[in-house]
Amino acid sequence: MLETSSARCQRPSRGRDGRVGRAAERGVTILEILIAVTILAILAAAVTPLARMGVQRQKEMELRRALRIMRAAIDEYKELSDQGLIISEDVESLGFPPDLESLVEGVELSDGSLVKRKFLRRIPRDPMTGSLEWGLRSYQDEADSRSWGRENVFDVYSDSEGMGLDGTPHKEW
Repeated sequence: MLETSSARCQRPSRGRDGRVGRAAERGVTILEILIAVTILAILAAAVTPLARMGVQRQKEMELRRALRIMRAAIDEYKELSDQGLIISEDVESLGFPPDLESLVEGVELSDGSLVKRKFLRRIPRDPMTGSLEWGLRSYQDEADSRSWGRENVFDVYSDSEGMGLDGTPHKEW
């Protein structure tokens, strides 16, 4: 009677030297490993730029948030100054804060309250440079000026030399 079992019909594999054994099987295993490593390298090469872009996007979101917080504090200071609640000795300040530290330290309001009005808990760190230093612009400075005239703080910007994902320099945000 003939047996049709596939296990009995297979021939043993032979190596180059004609011997039957595991030598021929090792080559297939090495080939499989090389293919797997190549596939993983291709996937890693594709994922790395996406991961970097994700980190960049996160930093840009933090930069927008920090700028929004500081600009809102400057606007609130200006509004209270225009209402006459903040008395400034410097007429040239035009109601803007003298520096970012004054937004953190706070000012006494002229409404008779004994509590200092603080506008920021702390100066946020620039996520692009990792520094607490920001570019400042006073009301008297030119709109595109990169040097602060030290009269007041009208606007803040990042000192980063980098470009955003949208193609605009971080300094112009």
